[in-house]
Amino acid sequence: MLRSTALRSALRTAAPSATKRAALASTTFTRNKATLPDLPYDYGALEPSISGKIMELHHDKHHRTYVNSYNTAMEKMEEVQSKSDIQGQIAQQPLINFHGGGHTNHTLFWENLAPKSSGGGEPPSGELGKAIDTSYGSLDAMKEKFNAALAGIQGSGWAWLVQDTQTGAIGIKTYANQDPVVGQFRPLLGIDAWEHAYYLQYQNRKAEYFSAVWDVVNWKAAEKRFQ
Repeated sequence: MLRSTALRSALRTAAPSATKRAALASTTFTRNKATLPDLPYDYGALEPSISGKIMELHHDKHHRTYVNSYNTAMEKMEEVQSKSDIQGQIAQQPLINFHGGGHTNHTLFWENLAPKSSGGGEPPSGELGKAIDTSYGSLDAMKEKFNAALAGIQGSGWAWLVQDTQTGAIGIKTYANQDPVVGQFRPLLGIDAWEHAYYLQYQNRKAEYFSAVWDVVNWKAAEKRFQ
C-alpha cells in the first residue's frame, strides 16, 4: 500500500535538546517507494473466468506501470516542494491521484479475487452477508445492481461495494478512471471495468466478464474490511 515518510510526527513532539536538534537537522529522510505486490495465486488460477494471459498483462504490465509512474510523480513532487514551486505541486497532484489510485485500486482488486479451490465465488457469511440481505434482499439481487452499475460506467472506471464509515451502511458506488475510494466510504469489494481487465478475453462482451468474475470473487477479503 502507499507509504509516507516515517518519523514526521515525531519531529513535531516535545522540543528536543540542542544535541538532538543538531542530529535531526543533519538527518536525511527518504520516502519508501510503492512496490508491485505479488499475487497470492498463479496467473492462470482464475481461469476460465479470467484468463492467465489477461492476469499476467494486467498485473505485470498495467499495475507495474501505475507503481512506477506513481513513484516518478512523487519524486517530482518532492523536487518541486523543495523549491516551493506551488504551480509545480499543483501540476503533479493529478498524476499522483491517478497513478496512486491505480496502485491502490489494483492492490485491493487482486485481494478481491481467489481461485475456486481457495474459496473464490463462495458467498459472504457473517455480518457482511446479513448486511447484503438487509440492503438488497439477497446476494443475487446485489450482484444484479452491481453489474448494472458496472455497465453504466462511461469509458473507464470501477464499481465498488462500500461501507459508509459514519453510518455503517453498505452501498454500491462507481468511480471514474482510477479515482480511489476515500473519505466517508471504505472499499469492501471492487471490480475493474477498464478494458484492459477483460478485452483480450471477452472483447466487446463486457457483460460476460461482469457476470463471470463473481465466480472468483474472494468474499473473505471483503468480510475482513467490513466493520
